[in-house]
Amino acid sequence: MDESRRRLRRSPERYQWEKDRALLPESERRRTGATEHDTGLRKEDLDFDIDYDTAPADAELARRFGVPEGTKLLHRRYRTQEADDEATLSLVNSWLVHDMVARNPDLLNPENEPWPGGTQHQLRTVGIEVDRVVDEVVSRRPEPGEAELLGVAPDAPVLVLRKTSIDTRDRVVEVSEVSLPGDRAVIVSTTRLRPWPT
Repeated sequence: MDESRRRLRRSPERYQWEKDRALLPESERRRTGATEHDTGLRKEDLDFDIDYDTAPADAELARRFGVPEGTKLLHRRYRTQEADDEATLSLVNSWLVHDMVARNPDLLNPENEPWPGGTQHQLRTVGIEVDRVVDEVVSRRPEPGEAELLGVAPDAPVLVLRKTSIDTRDRVVEVSEVSLPGDRAVIVSTTRLRPWPT
């Protein structure tokens, strides 16, 4: 492992930080995002590559969302790296139920990324409040092309964070998988978030 490369530190506290930010004015939300929070970098130090499309829920995603197989999902892919480093900090695949977020057409346009306030603010624009987040972290070998993107040896372990966001109505509102360079580990944690003031 290249010790000079930036480390990404994700802790459960980040979800409350994200939730609290969703209530801030846009000018404050624009100042920093989750990656900056996790790395200590500034927005101008980062390069983002973002792609959106729609896809029917396969059996696994349908199970995780609790929706029928074939339900239309918004599939978002994010690649973030430090501007002066070829290695990617994180690869993110995120899915949202299309009908839940289509009430705000701005959420369907990748040109609006990075969104000030992130996914929790995006969901807030359609009346959704995240109640809790369940993280499962597993280790696996890199998929083809992933080792090069992440700047790790082809046989090095990759950590995959499987994140499930559940709203105050007990619905799964986002499923994402974040691929990170890392060591072997399996960690499952649930973070309950404080409700917004009424």
